[in-house]
Amino acid sequence: MSAPPALQIREANAHLAAVHRRAAELEARLDAAERTVRAQAERLARHDQQLRAALDELGGAKDREIAALREQLLTAEAAVRQRDELIRQLQPRAELLQDICRRRPPLAALLAALAEAERLGPLPAGDPAGPGPPLANSAGEEPAGGHLQPAVFGTTV
Repeated sequence: MSAPPALQIREANAHLAAVHRRAAELEARLDAAERTVRAQAERLARHDQQLRAALDELGGAKDREIAALREQLLTAEAAVRQRDELIRQLQPRAELLQDICRRRPPLAALLAALAEAERLGPLPAGDPAGPGPPLANSAGEEPAGGHLQPAVFGTTV
């Protein structure tokens, strides 16, 4: 075989040089891409770490808030129990006061009648009509012995 012509050698050398340049260019781009990927991976790792720390902080804050709310709930439940106990203790007194309020108007009328009787005073001693017939018991009950005691007004008990 014969030696290739010089032109073919130059063309082959030029082609090899172009392939070499292209390979070097691709390697440089590959290195740049690898650096970019590494930088992005580092940024993502830092960001992931920051997000995990923030998530941990949020979890801790949530747990603290839940604990505080539980404490408030326990305090509120204790206050409700105390209030319920106080209501239970005051209920009989409230019923008694309601009963007193219901009985007040008749009691006031009785006191007014007693005051009027006291204002009238006792019968004069020399009254010709005498003591008069015995007063009837308003309850319809006869006292022991079959007669009523005479009523005496004008004294304060």
